Amino acid sequence: MPGIILVIVFTVLVIVTIALGVRIVPQGSKFVVQRLGKFHKTLPPGLNIIIPYIDSVAHKVTTKDVVLDIPSQEVITRDNAVIIVNAIAFINIISPEKSVYGIEDYKLAIRNLVQTSLRSIIGEMDLDDALCSRDMIKAKLKAAISDDISDWGITLKTVEIQDINPSQTMQKAMEEQAAAERQRRATVTRAEGEKSAAILEADGRLEASRRDAQAKVLMAEASQEAIQKVSQAIQNNELPVMFLLGEKYIEAVKTISTSPNAKIILLPADVPAAVRGIMSTLAR
Repeated sequence: MPGIILVIVFTVLVIVTIALGVRIVPQGSKFVVQRLGKFHKTLPPGLNIIIPYIDSVAHKVTTKDVVLDIPSQEVITRDNAVIIVNAIAFINIISPEKSVYGIEDYKLAIRNLVQTSLRSIIGEMDLDDALCSRDMIKAKLKAAISDDISDWGITLKTVEIQDINPSQTMQKAMEEQAAAERQRRATVTRAEGEKSAAILEADGRLEASRRDAQAKVLMAEASQEAIQKVSQAIQNNELPVMFLLGEKYIEAVKTISTSPNAKIILLPADVPAAVRGIMSTLAR
């Protein structure tokens, strides 16, 4: 019995020793090995042999690209506007031993570093520039943190600005500003329309007045020509003129007398003289 127990214990010890000495590293990962508490080496993917009880796997580090979501934060621009910005960073660990021994928590450190750099970069820009210059912000941000994280054995693949928006207060102010600008443009357009209409109306009145004046001149010229022809026709004979004037006078009196609103009867100032003139005219 003691021999059997010894064999069993020895067999278990051998199995445990082999298990501790053989390490299979999956693809996309690296294991950091410590020997007696000190960094010894990094195990690549595949089958690896270490010294049992002396060597131990202290850290398992991924070599795939790591996505870090940078939380949203409020940033004050150079013109004292408050905007809310967040980002996303893509990193890759190229030296696992530096990432675990160079810093306590590389993910937390990179997040804080990106946030601090964002505040510094956007703080030097005006609001309008910050809202429309994502590529420039991204380039400056990548240049600002790449050297720092390289000391931790990490490379920054890229960093993207996810959202960059004004705060609610700024959005309300911008909406009011845009509404005021639209109202100003509408007022200017309406004023220009009224001005154009007034100019066209004045031009119409001017053209009508000019045409009225031309018509009066033509009528005056026609009257002058008619008078000249009549004068040439009658020469020193006043009888035709008097006859025509009398005929017009009688027609005018007749029109006034037949009017429904007529209340005054017009008679010649010298009735007898008028009658004698008419009779003498008929006698001839």
